Amino acid sequence: MLKKYLFLTKPGILFGNFVTTLGGYFVATQGSVDFLLLFLTLLGTTLVVASGCVVNNVIDQDIDHKMQRTRNRALVKKTISPSVAMAFAFVLGVLGFSILWFEVNAYAFLFAVIGFIVYVFFYSLWTKRTTIHQTVVGSLSGASPPVIGYTAVAGQFDVAALLIFIGYALWQMPHSWGIAIYRFDDYKNAGVPILPVARSIHRTKIESLIYIVLFTIVMNALYVFGYTNWMYLVILNALCIYWFYIGILGFNAENDQIWAKRFFLFSVTLITILSISFLFTYHSPAPNLPIF
Repeated sequence: MLKKYLFLTKPGILFGNFVTTLGGYFVATQGSVDFLLLFLTLLGTTLVVASGCVVNNVIDQDIDHKMQRTRNRALVKKTISPSVAMAFAFVLGVLGFSILWFEVNAYAFLFAVIGFIVYVFFYSLWTKRTTIHQTVVGSLSGASPPVIGYTAVAGQFDVAALLIFIGYALWQMPHSWGIAIYRFDDYKNAGVPILPVARSIHRTKIESLIYIVLFTIVMNALYVFGYTNWMYLVILNALCIYWFYIGILGFNAENDQIWAKRFFLFSVTLITILSISFLFTYHSPAPNLPIF
């Protein structure tokens, strides 16, 4: 039974947000890591994300049974009731938000609130079912954890936090579309109007390349504004060039699903390597360019 509750929190999403929170945190620490603060930031963020994922499971019951990869979820199989799942989500949320508010700072708490509200209300309850722009909305919640990590240390929302927010949001677009192409039949059967289903796979491949370029430009700005060093520049651009190359290969792919799996798996590798690299690719002293 414990395993069923664990899977309600979507461990894959938890891991991804864990990694991106690390990335934001490492940019701000500039090589000097407060491990207690890091632990509390990661714990609080993970609990909030887990809460949102459980609520998403409750909301998506009606479409999860139509998708092969989700039809065995506990709520679909009715091994956990919606009321119990919501109680579980409430406990996770209270714990997570409390840790961020009392043990981290107001900025981290604020962006956790923003990410949660966008994911649950604007994405899960509304745009996921109604518009191809759902991915843009979802990307805003996905970009909140790295900002939580950054502001936990910096205690302000500055140029680096803004670049991190925009950059990680842009990364979400081709990453999510790669999953959608790989699981095309699932999304089509469930009637989810994500771009490759609502428009075409060809158009999705084109837009994915555009977002990779935009992601590369924005993340390079961390170097331009003096937050990272030359090693970061090399790592970032090498990874992005290869991701773009995989995207180009998609136009001649014999099997879109096989290509898409490679495309989105590399996106996970890219963001993981990049986020961890911030631990040693910082530029010290970092500039102080507050926005608010």
